[in-house]
Amino acid sequence: EISIPALNGKVNVFFDDRLVPHIFADNDIDALFVQGYIHAKFRLWQMELQTLSAAGRVSEVVGDIALNHDREFRRLGMVYGAENSLREMESDETTKKECDAYTAGVNAYIESLTASKLPLEYKLLGYKPEKWSNFKTALFLKYMAYDLAAGENDLEMTNAFSFFNKEDFAKLFPVYQDSMDPIIPKGTVYQEPKVKPVIPADADSLYFKKDSIDVEENNKPDRDNGSNNWAVSGSKTKSGAPILCNDPHLGLNFPSIWFEMQISTPNYNVYGATFPGAPNVIIGFNDSCAFGFTNGGRDVRDYYEIRFKDDSRQEYWFGNEWKKTTFRFEHIKIAGKPDLIDTVAYTLFGPVMYDKSFNGKRSGNGKNYAVRWTAHDPSNELKLFHILNRAKNYIDYNNAVVNLQTPGQNVVFACKSGDIAIRTQGNFPAKWKGQGDFIMPGTDSSYMWQGMIPMDETPYQYNPERGFVSSANQHPADSVYPYYLGNNYPAPRGLIINRKLSSMQQITPQDMMAMQTDNYNVFAEMARPVFLKNIIEDVLNESERKYFNILKNWDLRNDATSKGATVFVFAWKCFFDTVFNDEY
Repeated sequence: EISIPALNGKVNVFFDDRLVPHIFADNDIDALFVQGYIHAKFRLWQMELQTLSAAGRVSEVVGDIALNHDREFRRLGMVYGAENSLREMESDETTKKECDAYTAGVNAYIESLTASKLPLEYKLLGYKPEKWSNFKTALFLKYMAYDLAAGENDLEMTNAFSFFNKEDFAKLFPVYQDSMDPIIPKGTVYQEPKVKPVIPADADSLYFKKDSIDVEENNKPDRDNGSNNWAVSGSKTKSGAPILCNDPHLGLNFPSIWFEMQISTPNYNVYGATFPGAPNVIIGFNDSCAFGFTNGGRDVRDYYEIRFKDDSRQEYWFGNEWKKTTFRFEHIKIAGKPDLIDTVAYTLFGPVMYDKSFNGKRSGNGKNYAVRWTAHDPSNELKLFHILNRAKNYIDYNNAVVNLQTPGQNVVFACKSGDIAIRTQGNFPAKWKGQGDFIMPGTDSSYMWQGMIPMDETPYQYNPERGFVSSANQHPADSVYPYYLGNNYPAPRGLIINRKLSSMQQITPQDMMAMQTDNYNVFAEMARPVFLKNIIEDVLNESERKYFNILKNWDLRNDATSKGATVFVFAWKCFFDTVFNDEY
């Protein structure tokens, strides 16, 4: 029994045999207060480290080993974006109340700690936990936006484009793969676009040009981060009710990025995965609906080359005149060393992330690159989860998803009424073909985003005839969709999921569980025939023939004891090194 004066009513928390907390509260605000308290009780250092990381403050704790990270995150505009979103979040009365309750719960636990009860990490570092705040929740949400919506290869692609000829580049980096089975099925008819981006007249000479830059691949969000989700309608299930599945492939952290939990009040009852650092349930279900997410994978972070008047960076050339630069002075504390003031220039495009004073170990040419990222814009994703946690029907789902801006996600939905749906939702720039694939000129407005894709034009499906909706980070739509969506989408998982769901009938939850853990390698199904066709078996020695036969007779399953899977992985790695990596 814990007595907390800040609570307005009574709250019971039951821990099951897996230590999953089930919160039963007299009112919604108390429930989120206790959610914050429990998150802090089990995951306080995780919450602290993630927000220190997002804020570019890790050097305060561990010293200058983290300085490059801190400068990069400050220059990316993580704090700037969190400040913008916090204003948006706190301008919404419901979100403000929920954040205040969650923050108060975290701080109630922190205040209960004595020196001897501090989590081990704090004792090892000689560091005491800071008070939580709504701003830290906003920082955590930007951390997730970074993990899921900061993937880009603009500098690397600029280099590749300068190296390969046009035909080879198109083969190496196709916009649409032959094997693509998009989230919204091929042949879907789309309305005339409301936004029609115009390609600049000088694009061929200024943008699609051979312009080699000095670039080095550095640490970035894991390119294999992704997820699967799908929902099957009652017409395909044994029970006649929809089934929704979601398996997010975010980083395998210890502790996990997720925290399982149930929250129940007189107004709603929701169960699922939560994020330590934010209120509400993120992936889960309530008494009426279920909801899940996969990463949208869109390119929402672009670079522009800025021309400053001189090294003072006081003015930059834009629209045939010199514009005044604004500056943000990032005060970085470093444990055991003097503080660093990093002066970051801000332009119409956004912060200048890379320049002569900082290249992030990525660009060595000393040029100035400003970054435009949708996560800089004000948004209130917590409103999405507030509505989903309480959703009763498809209308509620639609009202919820429009609040999702960054990171863009494929939001899947199923309801007791029988409805299923999926939306490729987010605040996505409406781009002309190729826009943002490479570094763009930043001397006028020609290459700026000309608008965002309207919410009613995002690809979606509602109760489709085929009886299921699905996504696995593959391309959202085929080439008929009127907006350019980039070319960096994995194809195989979406292909095998849609193949399986198309053929399945009388589906049970057990069938879905088996499918989620199925190790069949559909990529190898496509690649192995190429190997077998092009390996000259007659010239193999005895040892080589042994492994060739293992590969040839493999059942294409990546099971833990599979020798064939091991041979294929090594064969593909050697093949890739031999064929591609000499050019790369």
